[in-house]
Order: sequence, then structure tokens, then C-alpha cells
Amino acid sequence: MTDPASRSNFLARWWHSDVGYSFRHSPLAIVAALIALACVFCSLFAGWVAPHNPLDVSTLELGDARLPPAWIEGGSTKYLLGTDDQGRDIFSALIYGARISLVVGISSVLLSLLLGVTLGLVAGFKGGWVDAVLMRISDVMLSFPAILIALLIAGVGRAVFPNAGDTLAFGVLVLSIALTGWVQYARTVRGSTLVERGKEYVQAARVTGVPAVRIMRKHVLPNVMGPVLVLATIQVATAIITEATLSFLGVGAPPTSPSLGTLIRVGNDFLFSGEWWITIFPGLMLVLIALSVNLLGDWLRDALNPRLR
Repeated sequence: MTDPASRSNFLARWWHSDVGYSFRHSPLAIVAALIALACVFCSLFAGWVAPHNPLDVSTLELGDARLPPAWIEGGSTKYLLGTDDQGRDIFSALIYGARISLVVGISSVLLSLLLGVTLGLVAGFKGGWVDAVLMRISDVMLSFPAILIALLIAGVGRAVFPNAGDTLAFGVLVLSIALTGWVQYARTVRGSTLVERGKEYVQAARVTGVPAVRIMRKHVLPNVMGPVLVLATIQVATAIITEATLSFLGVGAPPTSPSLGTLIRVGNDFLFSGEWWITIFPGLMLVLIALSVNLLGDWLRDALNPRLR
């Protein structure tokens, strides 16, 4: 386990590195990081931050349904952003919904990153028929819209496991999003691996008898991770939006654990009847998370580009 002194030294080195310098001199990146950290903090500690538990049915009061925000006539200070049709506090629902969206988004990106980087390394390093087969599979995946593939996988998963619990339902959702995102990582890593495998240090490792798996893991992988990190940061926002889209269509997060997409779908039924806050605030929360992550991805792309230093 890493001791506190090692962690502090690592943070100090990062803070004084080129990337740290770029971060300190980018107000947009700092604001985006603060927003993202605030969303992650509230999501991780939702039980303490949220004033109510929207997932506890026993605490809901139907008499408080469709209350407007506190600053509008008819609102209550008990519910800062109003309530939905079941009497759930919108502010608390946003915190719990953001937690589900972030967990699904980050988990799906990690799974697609693991799959895509592995296949990209193998395709670029081995070449030949292995490269041809993997790239043709990725071409087929790219020929279909990502949301259509995710919708198909999630729908089939719901049909095969109609009585699945929340854990299995979330697993199917993560898998459906991950299988649509691995292609970008595979193609990016393959292109970088094709360049790296012809360099002297790889040839020297081959001559000395180092196994191919060790060369890919110890020598090639660290040198191709720069573009992958940038892509993964941006893909987190894409995965969160994809999850929200699937939940809005009814095949995403289970109704018992509503995500931001589910909250938007529920509020959409009341948008034109005057209860705009039920869908507007979840939509704004989704935009805020996606925008902050995208801004961090843009900053990281520029910070890791040696031509812009």
C-alpha cells in the first residue's frame, strides 16, 4: 500500500509538471474540475448530502406531489427544487440519480477501455490475419449507430431476464454501453502500436527473447496511453448521455433506482401541464455533468499535446 509521503510526493511532482502547470493556468479547467468533483462528492455521499431519501417509498407523501420550487408561490422550503408526481424531492432525486448515472458511465468506460486497449494492442502488435479480423469487426460495429446497438443489447437483456434484480439490470446496462465504445479505443491503440512496434526498443526486446505479452504490457502500453486517457475522459460524458437516453426510452436503469434519464422521462409527461421543474432540473444536471467532463477532456487533450506547450 502506498504511504502518505509517497502520495504527497506524487501530487507535488504532478503539480509542478507540465500538465500541472497547464491546469493551474486554465481557469476553465479549474472550474470544470470543481464542478465534476462537487458532483462526484455529492453522489458518493448522497445519504448525507441529500435532505431526503427519494428511494424510500415509506417517506413519500402524495399530498406534497407536484410542488413547485421554493421561490415560486405555492412552493415549500422543505423541497428546494420542488417535487415530482410521487412527492419525491427533486433536489434529493438529482443527487441519487447523478450517482447512478456516474457509476454506470464510469463502469462502462472502464470496461470498454479494458476491452478496446487489449484488442488494439493485439491487433497492432501481431498484425496479419489477427489485425484484419479485429479491424473488420470494428468496422461492422462502426457501421451501426452506437445508441442503436446499446438499445438492442439492453432490450435483449431485458427480454432474456424479465425478472432480473437491480444488480443484473445495471450489469446489462453497463455491458450494452461498453460494447458500443470499445472500437474507438481499439483503433486508437492499434494505430499507436503500429508506430511503436517498429522502434528500436521493441526490436531490442524481441531480440533478447522477451515474450510478446511482456513487451506489449511493459514497453508498448505505457507509450500509447496518452491518447487513450483523453479519449476515456471524453467518453465518460458520452456514456452518461447514452445511459440517460436508454433510461429515457425505458430500457436503462430500473424504475426502483431512477437515474437522471429516468427522471427526465418521468418529468416529460408533465412538461406541458406546467410542472416544468420535474424535467428541467434533471436535464440541467445532466448537461452540467457532461459539460464539465467534456471541458476536462478538452483541457487534457491540449495539455498532453507537445505541440501546444
